[in-house]
Amino acid sequence: MTHEFKEIVQQAFINQQNEVQNVLATVVDLDGSSYRKPGVRMLLSSNGKITGAVSGGCVEKEVQRRAHSVFKNGKAKIIAYDGRYRLGCEGVLYILLEPFKIATPFINAFHDTLTNRKPFEIQSFYDKKDEVFGEFGSLIQFHDTRKFTFSDAFNPTVKNKTLVFEQVLQPLFRLLILGGEHDAVKLCQQASLLGWEVDVITSIKDPKQLPDFPSAKSVTAQTPETIHLNGINENTAIVIMNHNFTYDLRWLIKLQEENPVYIGILGAAKRREKLLNELFDFTPEIRDVFLEKIHTPAGLNIGAETPEEIALSILAEILSVIRKKEVFSLKKITGKIHT
Repeated sequence: MTHEFKEIVQQAFINQQNEVQNVLATVVDLDGSSYRKPGVRMLLSSNGKITGAVSGGCVEKEVQRRAHSVFKNGKAKIIAYDGRYRLGCEGVLYILLEPFKIATPFINAFHDTLTNRKPFEIQSFYDKKDEVFGEFGSLIQFHDTRKFTFSDAFNPTVKNKTLVFEQVLQPLFRLLILGGEHDAVKLCQQASLLGWEVDVITSIKDPKQLPDFPSAKSVTAQTPETIHLNGINENTAIVIMNHNFTYDLRWLIKLQEENPVYIGILGAAKRREKLLNELFDFTPEIRDVFLEKIHTPAGLNIGAETPEEIALSILAEILSVIRKKEVFSLKKITGKIHT
């Protein structure tokens, strides 16, 4: 959800520069089930533009219509949207509508937090009612203790009987791609659509630049032996796609010093045993926990053939790992999809 909030902040700042008002809609509570869960947000602009979504597209127009009063009087309110009779979604959404005005100090703090890959917390104060005004609003706190409200009219120190929805947003998920060929470009493009932060490292013999990977955050040319990696943790996945056995092995030797959540390697299944055997020869003390992170051939078995399909299968496998989900068809589920 961090990438969605990032897009909202960016658009809100642009709106303010153009003297366009902003109202932030946040799903703060839910009775029953819904397409999306509490914590999703969208930005409503006084020029009619919507950024983001709080459902699959069926709720947005209603929320936009009911936000007119917030644009008019600047007072936050709670609305309820009952999808049981309108849509068959079997749930009631409680949505906080609040003026959203951000100052330069907020932008600076938000940028610092994203750059340093730190989590941040948002607290939204609300009541489970419909079409009710009150001391409602949100407070955001960054890792360095800087705090901001989304509206000057909201005072979180006021003692009232509101409920509080608390949400910790993690740093943008990071994908490190080791390779610079056509299939790496496709993987980069699709990962960026997920809101992931993509860094690409190519061979120094065939260096690439950012225009070759327009969706990437950075593109560099390095060797495994000389590069200095940082920030590789459980919020990072790595995909090795050099199409070169020796280069893949050199990267694996380097990566055993790191702690990513996933390491994927392109290549046929028959090269897996040879690759791991040679890895043992070079690093006999390698840890089992590191070996468990290696997925080769990378990707789920969905019959992928084209570079785009292979990228999809790899991203799906990464998601299954970070969400800790066993992969099977949703048609086999008889209860709720999400617990």
